[in-house]
Amino acid sequence: MSRGATLLELVVALSIVGLVLGIAAPRLSEPLDTLAVEHAAGEIAGAHARARVAAVVESRITVLHIGPDSLTMESLEPDGPVRRWSMPGPDRFAVFMAGAARTLTFSPTGITMGFSNASWTLTKGSATRRVVISRLGRVRIER
Repeated sequence: MSRGATLLELVVALSIVGLVLGIAAPRLSEPLDTLAVEHAAGEIAGAHARARVAAVVESRITVLHIGPDSLTMESLEPDGPVRRWSMPGPDRFAVFMAGAARTLTFSPTGITMGFSNASWTLTKGSATRRVVISRLGRVRIER
């Protein structure tokens, strides 16, 4: 007597697995989209905090570039800007960032200089978060 499965049994098993995945996949996409958008919003807020603290600790003007493809922090040295930190932006999670790429400049006291109020709307699927940054350094993530 041989052990194993027939071709018919394999086809039936794969058909059942396909049906279950077809039903479950749309229900899983919404929570995954929400997680991606929340993570992208948290990274923007974290980059803001990191640049602000770096400006205070190093007592130097620090520049934070926030764009859909990257988040970059530079310190303004006497010889010119020096990149201190960089990471991919919301595009890495396939999250769309509405709002222009912005550059925030932090004084050595940690307060942004110039017109630095900014907001971005992050969306993926039906999930949406809005990141609002005030001139005084408050970061708010709205649902």
